[in-house]
Amino acid sequence: MNFIDLHCDTIYQLMKDENIHLRENNLTVSVEKMLKGGYLAQVFALFFDIDEHPDRFNWCNKMAERFHNEMEKNKDKIAIAKNYDDIIKNKNDNKMSAILSIEEGGALEGKIENLKHFYDLGVRLITLTWNYKNEIGYPHCYKETTKNEIDNQHCYKNITKNEIDYQDCYKETTKNNIIKTSSLGLTEFGVEVVQNMQNLGMIVDVSHLNDEGFQDVYELSQKSNKPFVASHSNARSITNHSRNLSDDMIKKLAQTGGVMGINFSSDFLKENEEDYTKIEYMIEHINHIKKIGGIDVIALGSDFDGIDSEVEIKDASQMMKLYDALKKEKYTEEEIEKIAYKNALRVIKDTL
Repeated sequence: MNFIDLHCDTIYQLMKDENIHLRENNLTVSVEKMLKGGYLAQVFALFFDIDEHPDRFNWCNKMAERFHNEMEKNKDKIAIAKNYDDIIKNKNDNKMSAILSIEEGGALEGKIENLKHFYDLGVRLITLTWNYKNEIGYPHCYKETTKNEIDNQHCYKNITKNEIDYQDCYKETTKNNIIKTSSLGLTEFGVEVVQNMQNLGMIVDVSHLNDEGFQDVYELSQKSNKPFVASHSNARSITNHSRNLSDDMIKKLAQTGGVMGINFSSDFLKENEEDYTKIEYMIEHINHIKKIGGIDVIALGSDFDGIDSEVEIKDASQMMKLYDALKKEKYTEEEIEKIAYKNALRVIKDTL
């Protein structure tokens, strides 16, 4: 069985220590683990926290340089893919494919010319926001601040004496000034970014984006007849978290031909559970998404090396555990192939 994973944060981990490399490591994703797991392609995100790296554009370039260096070191086993044809060529050459993405549209620093710069570096997917407001739009939730509070617009941080639980950000409430950003969609620059991405041949990713921003991307995608993705998001009806997609959003994503990648983090799979991800939780979400949006909207977006919870599929080498669980759940071979890689591959072919 082949697998395409739409999101991992492995490059972020490599940037922490120059002595850690992609070939073999103690992370959840490595070249050797991917080979063992049967990977066709992995999307490697250039993820960064704006608070840690305010020099966003330059830092993202440094991360891209590290990525390309690792590709060169491992060119006997894996090669960068910029489109569908590259993936097929790499496969025929007995190589896996690596697709480069950015997880934080703030890397553009509000300059549209930086989009083409990153495209030329090989970036083919951009997650429009992370958990901060940026020039493109708004994250799934944030703290409404006053002049007496830290203005970081970040829902993970404890910025008052009353701690903010980011898992409560989905609630329609003003308690502790936590609000949904439902009235705040893409900015004018955000609309420009999405349109330019579609024209260049890049995948628009709405994971981390707020609901109104999702709606804006959906409407733009309808006009352009281009699919978009939620690279690592689950079903909100099963786990009520603002990072997950509502049933209406799942239907709209499916209408455009897009996909959503099942996120392996326990935060988005099961409410009020210990910090451990069981495969049965993933199956519960997959079953629901299939019922709401159909089999063609389901893909994988593990978030490996970006999540804290322990996972029953402990690393990239164990992806066949999900295959076995889906077979046990009476999914057909064709359905499993769609979830594992064919749906994602279709979006890549239709977009890049």
